[in-house]
Amino acid sequence: MGKYLLRRLAVNVILVAVAASLAYMLAATTMNPRAAYEGRQPPVAEAVVDATLDAYNLNDKTPVLQRYATWVSGVVTGDFGKTWNGGSVNDEMGRRIMVSLRLLLVGTLVGFALGVALGAYSAVKQYRFADRSIGVSSFVVMAIPVFVLATLLAIGTYNLNRGLGFTLIEYTGEYNPRLSGWDQLLNRLNHLILPTISLSLGSIAFYSRIQRSMMLDVLNQDFVRTAMAKGLRRRTALLKHALRTALIPAATYFAFAFGTMLTGATFTEKIFAWHGMGAWLIDSIQQNDVNAVAAVSFFSAVCVLAAAFLSDLLVAALDPRVRVS
Repeated sequence: MGKYLLRRLAVNVILVAVAASLAYMLAATTMNPRAAYEGRQPPVAEAVVDATLDAYNLNDKTPVLQRYATWVSGVVTGDFGKTWNGGSVNDEMGRRIMVSLRLLLVGTLVGFALGVALGAYSAVKQYRFADRSIGVSSFVVMAIPVFVLATLLAIGTYNLNRGLGFTLIEYTGEYNPRLSGWDQLLNRLNHLILPTISLSLGSIAFYSRIQRSMMLDVLNQDFVRTAMAKGLRRRTALLKHALRTALIPAATYFAFAFGTMLTGATFTEKIFAWHGMGAWLIDSIQQNDVNAVAAVSFFSAVCVLAAAFLSDLLVAALDPRVRVS
């Protein structure tokens, strides 16, 4: 198992490097950082613009491979360069990463746990009212784009708060900076409710469909019937044998679902005014900020491949055949 995981880790490191490099090359060849200095009054001398862009490694007059080599040499030492206005990409990224991770980690755990639980329950209650209700609800949620769902949640919460006459659930921002201590912690948790629901609902629906299908296949297997024939309670046989086996495909899909969630987080952050990596990506594209776009792409690649590695760990823990390969 150790060799298997080491091989997977090495492959993921290579894939991160490839993904980040391709993202940088695409951004460097299509964006125009010079546009930020054009049309100013009074006009900025071209020599001054060139010197500024050279200092930030954003000058389009410099060959793209030379700029890429400079960028890579900085990334290797932990320096992602400068933003379009001279700020530190590292400082901005360090602040925004924690914002995005709060959303992604909570949304991932909630989506996976509830999705698997609902899928397994739906399979056990096949063709009953609960099964049909979960199925219809899942397909409705999956048919609604994340940005539409987030907007509906924000509008509904605004109307709810107005109807109650006080703010029950926060629908914009990350926290209230005027609060401190336990009050601010509770306020942060309140602000986390709607973005988490927005992100996790799609995952819950996705996993519930997969888990139901896999669970139905396993329930009719001989080893489940044999376990119950030997005296195991039905609930124990379902949890210890059926669910564990049926979890393997869901664990495999974990990385793909996380990638979808990462995309949804971009819209969620903008709609709920969270200043995370997704919102920064949109702002950076609008500002032709090559280094910032490359940094966000690097972060995204690390997140997706970390999810893929975690998926490998889950599969190895659930399937004994993988541990000896």
